[in-house]
Amino acid sequence: MKVSPRWLILGALIAIGAAGYYAWQRSKDGQLPEGIASGNGRIEAVEIDVSTKAAGRIKEILVGEGDFVKAGQVLARMDIAQLEAQRRQAEAQLQRATIGVETAGSLVTQREAEKTAAGAVVAQREAELDAADRTLARSQQLAVNNTVSQQVLDNDRAAEQSAKAAVAAAQAQLAASEAAINAARAQVVDAKAAVDAAQAA
Repeated sequence: MKVSPRWLILGALIAIGAAGYYAWQRSKDGQLPEGIASGNGRIEAVEIDVSTKAAGRIKEILVGEGDFVKAGQVLARMDIAQLEAQRRQAEAQLQRATIGVETAGSLVTQREAEKTAAGAVVAQREAELDAADRTLARSQQLAVNNTVSQQVLDNDRAAEQSAKAAVAAAQAQLAASEAAINAARAQVVDAKAAVDAAQAA
């Protein structure tokens, strides 16, 4: 069986056309978009879980399934109403703690002023006791010579005992003032710790 030259030419043209089409397809492979590869084989995808630092509800999703994303791109927005409420609560606690520090500081100042006043009362009562001691000593000398009555001597002894009691009471008040100052200073420390805790939150 003889093949006509016309069929040979037609076959050669088809082969040349197929070779040209194949070469044209191969030349297009270099023009793929960036990040896209071409080739034969099997591709396996790795699933990546996306999570947030804090739990919450999603308010808005900004990308769809299968979309290409870049590093740092925002994928979704969280509903932060509850977080904002917690922040406002923490700010209120911080403000309360700060006011507590100021109040405790004022209390320390007040207690120190009370201590100063108590110290002045102690000094006054000691001066009164000293005067009562001297008066009693004079009355006792005069009583030996019967120059003063027994009633005057008894009154001077009572005044001296009263002055001693007044000194003891004033010293107790001074000690109470010092204890109150220490308690107020402890409140300052506690209030500052509360401020630190509120700031950490």
